[in-house]
This record gives sequence, C-alpha cells and structure tokens, in this order.
Amino acid sequence: MHHAHLPQGAGPAFAQLLLSSYERQTGRPLCPTSWSSDGEAAEWLYWQAPFGLLAHDTADDPVFVYANRTAQNRFDYTWQEFTVLPSRLSAAPDAQAGRNSFIASVADNGYASGYRGLRRARTGRRFWIEDVTMWNVTDAGGVHHGQAAVFHSSTDA
Repeated sequence: MHHAHLPQGAGPAFAQLLLSSYERQTGRPLCPTSWSSDGEAAEWLYWQAPFGLLAHDTADDPVFVYANRTAQNRFDYTWQEFTVLPSRLSAAPDAQAGRNSFIASVADNGYASGYRGLRRARTGRRFWIEDVTMWNVTDAGGVHHGQAAVFHSSTDA
C-alpha cells in the first residue's frame, strides 16, 4: 500500500490527532480498521479514504492545514493550494451563513453532523458536500488545534 510520501503535515502524528479527536468527540471511530502502525493509518487517510477529510487551524480566519486526496479531487486544489486557503473560501458566498451556524454548533458541542453545504471548487464549479460531520480537533491534553470535517458524499449543484 505504499505510495509517494505524504506531504508535510499529513503524517502519522496529525493523522492520529484527527482519528483520536474524532473518536473522543463523537464516541465512534472514523474508520473501523485497527492499523498496524500510525504510518499505515496516515497513508490510508490521505491516499485511499473514500471520504473527503479537511482540517483548518485556530487562526481568527482559519486556514486549511489538511486535505486528503478525495477532498483535493473534489475541490480541484492541490495540497499546496489547499494549505494556504482560508477555509471560509471553500464555501459558496450564499452558503456562508449556514456554514457559520454549523461551525458555531461544533464549537458548542464538540462536534455536529448531518450537515449538507454548498461548496465551490477552485474552478468555480459548485457542488454539495453531504453527510458531513465536523469536530473540534483537540489532543489528549485538551489543547485545541482547530476543526476538521469529513464528508461522505458530494454531488454537483
């Protein structure tokens, strides 16, 4: 299952943070497999996961720090383009209010799911992300690292 190396920031430590924080917040695993190593989990999440996975940092205007290949393909951004993009720019302008209230409920509850949101690819093409769960990325010590979102399907708008 070995692919090209993972980009800086997509490695085992961050993958474990995403997986462990998801399980802590939602009470269930993001993927059912128990990996033989954190490296194996990181590779699968980045290269092979059937869902889009995104994370942004804790800045006042948060910037993406992670996007797996499924998300990159859907949004038409490379890793390099994604990881300098303020996450609000991924939503279509008329979807900002819905995105903001969803994020607020994540902040209050640790996670929220069942969201469907209009998003915009780099090319301007619009699409829906569906069956979205977003959660606070916190480590075992409770330090907040940002928020992550997984979307299980998407359809053209």
